[in-house]
Amino acid sequence: MTLEELAIPLRTLRLLAVDFPGLPAPDVDVSPLYPERLRLSFHDTSYESLAAFEQWRTALRIAPDAVDARTQSDARTRVLAAEGSFVGAVIVLTAYADLPAADRVPTGGAR
Repeated sequence: MTLEELAIPLRTLRLLAVDFPGLPAPDVDVSPLYPERLRLSFHDTSYESLAAFEQWRTALRIAPDAVDARTQSDARTRVLAAEGSFVGAVIVLTAYADLPAADRVPTGGAR
């Protein structure tokens, strides 16, 4: 695979930088395994990453009901995930934030 074959997500990233310069900077992932996909992720021990996720979700007009909310790492980490599209690329948004101990549900528990 050549860099040219990653043109869709790379051009999309360039347009996102121009169209949304004031949004929080994400971790960016482009992979030859998924040449039409641009992954934007947010990692933080506070809830700032979830707020950044919401800002991007709103800007990209991804519907709130398209968001998958779950926990991982034995219910210590909140994860938000959603997919949308922007100028021909599939955008995958993901956010991770530590859950305060008071908000954790033991593995196998229900909320």
